[in-house]
Amino acid sequence: MNRRDRLRDTEPESGELTLCREGDSLVLAGDPALYGKPLRVDFAEGRAAHRRRFGGGRGQLIARACGLASGITPSVIDATAGLGRDAFVLASLGAEVLLIERVAAIHALLEDGLARAASDADTAEIVARMHLAHGDATRDLAALVAASTVAPQVIHLDPMFPHREKSALVKKEMRLFRELAGDDADAPRLLEAALDVATHRVVVKRPRKAPPIAGPAPQHVIEGKTSRYDLYVHRSLKT
Repeated sequence: MNRRDRLRDTEPESGELTLCREGDSLVLAGDPALYGKPLRVDFAEGRAAHRRRFGGGRGQLIARACGLASGITPSVIDATAGLGRDAFVLASLGAEVLLIERVAAIHALLEDGLARAASDADTAEIVARMHLAHGDATRDLAALVAASTVAPQVIHLDPMFPHREKSALVKKEMRLFRELAGDDADAPRLLEAALDVATHRVVVKRPRKAPPIAGPAPQHVIEGKTSRYDLYVHRSLKT
């Protein structure tokens, strides 16, 4: 059985993951010693709320990389949605965002988090700009975008960086996420698909010292302390 499908409705055994309800939230739970606290998507509280209030607005690295500037608010396809944190930042800055997630369990967490945020006065307007799709962007990006109402001006990619056994032990949340999502060995195909579909630019998030994804070289790089954004530009974004 594929690890992306290895979910149960009973108490998880060591190394197994379970989708279950915890209070008003859907969570993904596993052995706490391996994975820590159950994983949930929450756009109204916690890290997302702090970043919404104090994150730095359009001066943030991701906003600059995606071309959000004074008078310019492009639409964005987040083709590796994950837990939706980057998409929420972009939507909080006014962008219409299509989130594409291929792992069924993570898509379910996103769907649950968006539904709860839609009932919160502080986040309802933001998540109204977030549109969720379940599918594999490496194979079906063009079809997923065509079926949505979001124009593919900017495509944002944040593929999982391959884990090296000799590296420091990753955080428990990331370990849980990697158990489901894998190492995104198909990132070069995803980049190729994004370059075919994006009308203006493709933005790829990478660890600061990591090599670019195999394929064409990025035209521009925006670098932060721990991560960077590789930019592949077709044409400039205009007001």
